[in-house]
Amino acid sequence: MFDSLTGGSLALDDWRGRPVLVVNTASLCGFTRQYDDMQALYDRYRDRGLVVLAVPSGDFRQEKASDAEVAAFCEVNFSLTFPMTTITPVLGAQAHPFYRWLDQTHGVRPAWNFNKVLIGGDGALVGHWGSTTRPTARAITRAVEAQLSR
Repeated sequence: MFDSLTGGSLALDDWRGRPVLVVNTASLCGFTRQYDDMQALYDRYRDRGLVVLAVPSGDFRQEKASDAEVAAFCEVNFSLTFPMTTITPVLGAQAHPFYRWLDQTHGVRPAWNFNKVLIGGDGALVGHWGSTTRPTARAITRAVEAQLSR
């Protein structure tokens, strides 16, 4: 369960049966332009079931100081329509349980901002990609399409 940037909560279980691309983000990162690619991917596949979830994190010291600042930054610069969490730790002992599960079960942890993790509709890890792989890269779209065709 994540806290939603717009209030309430976001439960991965609510999206069971659907693939979810989870991306740890940061407003002040050089990869922030990938928000546009995340939105493009979401626009392309959401009607078929894909969920894109942005998880803003200050773990690499490149996030705004508050959830309100993150929300304003994303609204003004990107007009995002996919779900976003509040600022959430993704590393170490303070990491969100989802990120602890990735690390402990799969040895996957973000090396930087804009790491991508695809979770299948069955809740299993499908793939993960680093910061330099754009959300619209063929490797990701192929994996998404494979999940959507199940």
